[in-house]
Amino acid sequence: MRKLITRLMVCLAALLGAGTLSSCNYNSLVEQQQTVDQSWAQVENQYQRRADLIPNLVNTVKGYATHESATLEKVTLARAKATSITIEADDLNEETLAKYQEAQSELSSALKSLLAVTEAYPDLKANENFMNLQTQLEGTENRIATERMRYTEAVKEYNTAIKKFPTMIYASWFGFKPKPQFKADAGASKAPEVQF
Repeated sequence: MRKLITRLMVCLAALLGAGTLSSCNYNSLVEQQQTVDQSWAQVENQYQRRADLIPNLVNTVKGYATHESATLEKVTLARAKATSITIEADDLNEETLAKYQEAQSELSSALKSLLAVTEAYPDLKANENFMNLQTQLEGTENRIATERMRYTEAVKEYNTAIKKFPTMIYASWFGFKPKPQFKADAGASKAPEVQF
């Protein structure tokens, strides 16, 4: 009888130990998932900041470069497309992130074209409003890069945690799925050509 009670107590202690261990790991996964979600919100926040600056930039350029309407239209359309794509943190996956990143890349490309056009207008380059907007845009691009880096780090920690043993056994039971990472834009590995 004593042996039976001892065995039951050992089994009960093992179950309690396993339950405590999994509870601690579950809570850790929840915290890491929340960090990823918060990091994603910050990425979207900075992209929205950029989108909010663009109409002012376009209007400033429009006053000086009236015959550059194709470039201005391209920026406006790219902004509309980029702001029409939103992803909730729960819906983050490789496909949705790729679409989001593609739209943001198109907007970045259109902005580069717009800023290149401004080189032909010395009066515009000297305009205080334009210079202020350009500085804010450059700052926003830096903030976007920083927030993307933070998101990438949070995703790395989270994805690593759900793939580690023994957490991997029950992570999928509770619905913890890997989060996607940003990928480099097409052609990013090719150095840009600089001509003088």
